[in-house]
Parts: sequence; C-alpha cells; structure tokens
Amino acid sequence: MVPEIRKQFNESFTQEKYHAFLEELNSKHPGAIEFRVAETPVFVDRGFKQKIISACESIVDVITQFNFKTLTAHAIPEQVKVPNENAHTHFIAFDFGICENEKGELEPQLIEMQGFPTLFAYQIWHDSVTRRHFSIPDNYSAYLGDFTEASYEAFLKEVILGTHSPEEVILLEILPHQQKTRIDFYCTTDYIGIPVVCLTELKQEGKKIFYEKDGRMIPVKRIYNRIIFDDLQKQSVEIQEKGKLLLEELDVEWVPHPDWFYRISKYTLPFINHPYVPKTWFLNEIKDMPADLENYVLKPLFSFAGQGVVIDVTKADIDAVTDPENWILQRKVKYAEVIITPDIPAKAELRIFYFWKEGAPRPVATNNLARLSKGKMIGVRYNQDKEWVGGSLAYFEKG
Repeated sequence: MVPEIRKQFNESFTQEKYHAFLEELNSKHPGAIEFRVAETPVFVDRGFKQKIISACESIVDVITQFNFKTLTAHAIPEQVKVPNENAHTHFIAFDFGICENEKGELEPQLIEMQGFPTLFAYQIWHDSVTRRHFSIPDNYSAYLGDFTEASYEAFLKEVILGTHSPEEVILLEILPHQQKTRIDFYCTTDYIGIPVVCLTELKQEGKKIFYEKDGRMIPVKRIYNRIIFDDLQKQSVEIQEKGKLLLEELDVEWVPHPDWFYRISKYTLPFINHPYVPKTWFLNEIKDMPADLENYVLKPLFSFAGQGVVIDVTKADIDAVTDPENWILQRKVKYAEVIITPDIPAKAELRIFYFWKEGAPRPVATNNLARLSKGKMIGVRYNQDKEWVGGSLAYFEKG
C-alpha cells in the first residue's frame, strides 16, 4: 500500500529469508502454529491509518453510549447468559477489509467486530521476529497510539490480571491444546504468566472453582475467557455438561465477560452509521428487500469463523431463512487486490485491537494483526496451495 516500501520489500525478499523467519517464529513453541504465515507484512500510511481509527472511534462512541446495553438486550441467547456481567468489555477486535470504493480509491470497510480476545500475545512475538528478519522502516510500527512492545505487554498484563497474581488467573478454553490459535495461549503464558486451563480440568466447590497445579488445588479468582459458547454447544455431551457450571453464580471475575462476545458482534452493525461501515440491517426489519441482492452478504448472527455466511445472495436464500431476527443483510464491499506479490496481488484484512482498562471511560487502540488472501474470502479454506497469503501484521506509519 506504500509503493516505495512495497517495492523495496519485494526486491529484497528471498525464500531463504522467509524460511529463516518461519524457523525462528516456530522455535518458541514448535508445532503450535498450524495456520499459514504470510511472506510479508502490510505497510499502511498515516492517512489510511487515520481512516481506520476514525471508524473505530465512531463505533466506540456507540458502544460507550448510555443505552448500549438496552440496544443489545436481545443479542445474548438465553441459553448462554452468564451471571455477573460487568460494565464493559475488556477487549474489542475490529476487522476491516482494505477495499476499493466506486471512485477506485482505497478505503477501510468494517467486516466484523468482536468483544472478545484474539492473538494479543502472539502478535508481540510475531512483530519482534519479523523485525529481526526483514527490513521494517523505523517510522512504522505494529503498535498504535504511543504503545511500544514494552508498554503494550505491560498494559495487556494489567488488563488480564486486574488486581490478582498470575497463579489466580487462568486462560480458559475448550481443549486448548487442540485449538488452531494455541500459539497465542502459550505466548500468553510466556508474557503474562497465567496457566492455560481446559474447561474439563476445572473443579467446583459451591461458588468457587479450582484448577490443579503440582498436586495443589489453586482457587481461580479471574478467568481470561477464550471459550466461544457457540463452539461449546458443538462439543460432546460430557463437555457441554461441564460447561453448564459457567452459567452458574460463581465467585470469579471475567475478562472479558462472555456476554460481551454477543453484545459487540455482528449484532451491533445495524446501529452504526459511518462511511467505513457497510450499511447493515436485521433481516426481519427490512420492509423492501433490495433488488440487487447480489451486492449483499447474508450472515447468521450466532456463528463464528465465517460459518453459514452466504456470499452470492439470491431471493431463494432469503426465503429459506426461517428465523430472520437472527440474520443480518450487509452491503457487500469490494476488496482491493492491493498487496503486490511475485504472482498475483493479494487482498488484505486488518484486525485492530482495542483494550479497555477496568473503569476507564473508553477503550484504546493498541496493536493489530493482518490476514492476506488470494481467494474469494479471507481464510485458509479459500487459499489452498497459494503463496503470500495467511496470517500477518500491519506496520502503520507513525504520527
């Protein structure tokens, strides 16, 4: 996206450099990175960065308004409501496509967002290894605002731990060592010091929960939650039964509370009015269905990892929906083939991290990840046997 930096990067790129980069990236936890890592970062100039932050801050304005909980009262399915919801989420991730508008200009367009963690710890490692193997300009940073690697790590630690010691805080997931994102779990332990605990390992005594460490039962005071409840409902009967304890009144703090996964999600999109947020409607509230349905995307509200999304919408797709209150229709955006690579250009999606310190008036932008694609959609299944695609990060021009 910054032509001179892109030209310089591509001309100095070699397969030997890339393999050495991958070797070090994998050395921290061998075998834990299952997803493809792209050959290149994304370079973003100051103007484009400001467009993204403008959109994020506009959405934050909606999330921080006095009636946000009322607006999203129906966002949380009854069967997964968890007691003791707190005042705000601790984390938000905003996904933007790098798109082309009708005038052929590049602009960000919000694809989705989530009040839920993502690869917050792994990206610290990813950035540091990238800088060791590739030439990144000094006036470009993966971190946003005034954050540096040290201050970002300290802030992440502060938000996750709250007032507790690392031993009293757990990263909780379902079968964590089988998850494709497990590299981030292990990096969280490296940087924050908290253990990774499987839901199945929890012990309950009344309102208290415990995990075992070195033959001792350690009380859990705070949960860094990585469980997606939609995923929990797809597990074995035994795991689903175990998961019911999370719906009880427990003497624990959540970071973030599970309800925020639903409140800040696709459900929030219809409430946002911004040029970099595609117009979105709840399907059941559309009085006159657009005639050009091919220019829209149909998305189920309660799914994750792109499951159930209809890209080329027809009237038959709309008619087939039996629960329109649980679907949204979103204006389609045109991803720009913006990353020049040795063969065909790649599309890119940027995920912006926002952290929200307990009691602060607003969350703040901190860091990012990127995903490169040459397929119809962003994601592994659309990029088989392709190069210069996969997980990456953006370097933003400072200032």
